[in-house]
Amino acid sequence: MRSKLVVATLGVMLFAAVVVRGQESAPTVQSVGEKVMCLCGCVAILNQCPHQGCSTHEEVNGVIAGLIAEGKSEPEILEALTARYGMKILAAPPAKGFVNIAGWALPGVGLILGLLAVIFIVRRWRRPGKSPAAAPSMVDPKVLAALEAEIKSSGLGTRGSG
Repeated sequence: MRSKLVVATLGVMLFAAVVVRGQESAPTVQSVGEKVMCLCGCVAILNQCPHQGCSTHEEVNGVIAGLIAEGKSEPEILEALTARYGMKILAAPPAKGFVNIAGWALPGVGLILGLLAVIFIVRRWRRPGKSPAAAPSMVDPKVLAALEAEIKSSGLGTRGSG
């Protein structure tokens, strides 16, 4: 009984894998164009190039259409485009090699460091410090006494005389 259950489960899993594999759509110029950059200098994904009649856009679309006509899969098309135009054609670098992994990791590291800096600064601002009134006086007591005597003698120190 148990072996029949295992065989039935494996059969269902195999069937599901075949169905899912069969549902993978063939690559289109549109689907591949979402994964590559336009190299005309606009810094946009190929399908979103803002330039009307962009020659680079048309050239890369033609190359993609030719590779699709040859029956290549999407990974093979991306590999052929990378071989022809270099890594700069890819909209997202593959996560291998130090530079590409750094390209994926540095934005997150920068975000975390920025958040830590903000927390540090806010805590420092909120820390109670010495108030200006508590600071020691820099005025000589003799000078202060002479100033008070001068104010009293001139009548400026009396209230309500104005």
